[in-house]
Amino acid sequence: MSDLIWLSEAQMRQIEPYFPLSHGVPRVDDRRDASEGASNGCEPFKKGSVLRRIGCAKGGLNSKLHAVCDGQGRPLIMLLSEGQMSDYKGAALMIDALPSAKAMLGDRGYDADWFRNALIAKGIEPCIPSKVNRKIPIPHDRTLYRQRHKIENMFGKLKDWRRIHTRHDRCAYTFMSAICIAATVIFWL
Repeated sequence: MSDLIWLSEAQMRQIEPYFPLSHGVPRVDDRRDASEGASNGCEPFKKGSVLRRIGCAKGGLNSKLHAVCDGQGRPLIMLLSEGQMSDYKGAALMIDALPSAKAMLGDRGYDADWFRNALIAKGIEPCIPSKVNRKIPIPHDRTLYRQRHKIENMFGKLKDWRRIHTRHDRCAYTFMSAICIAATVIFWL
């Protein structure tokens, strides 16, 4: 931490008149110098303890929505994660909350041996096509897998809402609240 640049008390007093007014909210003591930049090359400097669930991916800053749907394509469980988080890591966070089902449809991103074994242990048949780089491909039921379009349609209907497909919300809980409201209106009312 010796390479960090900290502002002294005198420097803070000198630039304090140029700060925006706090309007009754106590000001956070963030004395990091602007020359430090972001903690990594993509992500902006994080202030406070509120997670934004925005990550760096090929297309820039984005987030990813993981969802578990019923047989009609209605969302039951949703999880918001950073854009660079892989699908099976998101599945690891949702595995305990999975409802009982006969089969679980997932795309190639969810192809992991531990995930398949966890589904089988819960009594759920995994219907996940193997990744291209898997040495021994695992067969899946192609007829059942055709029903996955219902999940893709669910994401398409959610993204019809401008607030969701453009994500103007900075905080993850605000954005997730908008997603839940849209999902409730579209699929459950």
